[in-house]
Amino acid sequence: MTAPQTVLITGCSTGMGREAALALHRLGHRVVATARRPEALADLAGLGITTLALDVTDERSMTAAVARVEELHGHVDVLINNAAYGLHQPVELASPEEVRTQFDTNVFGLVRMAQLVLPGMRRAGRGRIVNISSMGGRFSPPGGAFYHATKHAVEAISDSLRLEVAPFGVDVVVVQPGPTITGFGGTAVATMPDGSGPYGSFTTALADMYANKAFTRRSGAVTAEAATKVIVRAATVRRPRARYAIGAMARGTMIAKRLLPDAAFDAVMRASFPLPKAG
Repeated sequence: MTAPQTVLITGCSTGMGREAALALHRLGHRVVATARRPEALADLAGLGITTLALDVTDERSMTAAVARVEELHGHVDVLINNAAYGLHQPVELASPEEVRTQFDTNVFGLVRMAQLVLPGMRRAGRGRIVNISSMGGRFSPPGGAFYHATKHAVEAISDSLRLEVAPFGVDVVVVQPGPTITGFGGTAVATMPDGSGPYGSFTTALADMYANKAFTRRSGAVTAEAATKVIVRAATVRRPRARYAIGAMARGTMIAKRLLPDAAFDAVMRASFPLPKAG
């Protein structure tokens, strides 16, 4: 892709979505940055980036945002499905409402956004959908069942969608970040239960890991700026790959999951993550 494109990005209030909006704007693309609270995007608007309110758990919000972009620019050339968060709780403790909200945001919103932009892409005979997954779409550690389940779903949906829309000139690309230095760790900690009950010591240790250790350069996490370079490549390269992994940890962990027997990979997880203590 060399000519300026109309790029719609979800989840731009912080992190990779925000950085991607800035980077693509600097490259001359017509960026539409969105977030649930558009006031969080005021500085982006000040730079000339179009900003809109968009809540991926609200049908009216999603429909209105896509309609507005199509009114302004005809159709969406590139959709970057970035909006997501990580629910981190033991399976036994998570409420049905929390699980539904996790899937509403990370999966059902992503699917609905694709459904809304695809008619315009098909009419134009071209388009690209970039789904921000995770290395967590390939494995699932203790405490991360529901977040990782959503990313497994994104991987599966993207594989099917890629084949379904290719005849219409539409690419589907998955980006798989490893640990990235954004606000993700803090958001994940906020979803964890307090350190009481049978899982108390586990959730306390997991919160410490996510707040202080997992998302640092020393642990192998990459910066949001480095991750953004890969997202921009996935969104703009003429012939994209189906998947782009971000960071050595993402590549190494996914290779290990693919090659190791389950028992051996479980041993890796036990060595890498805290676990509950019985008794």
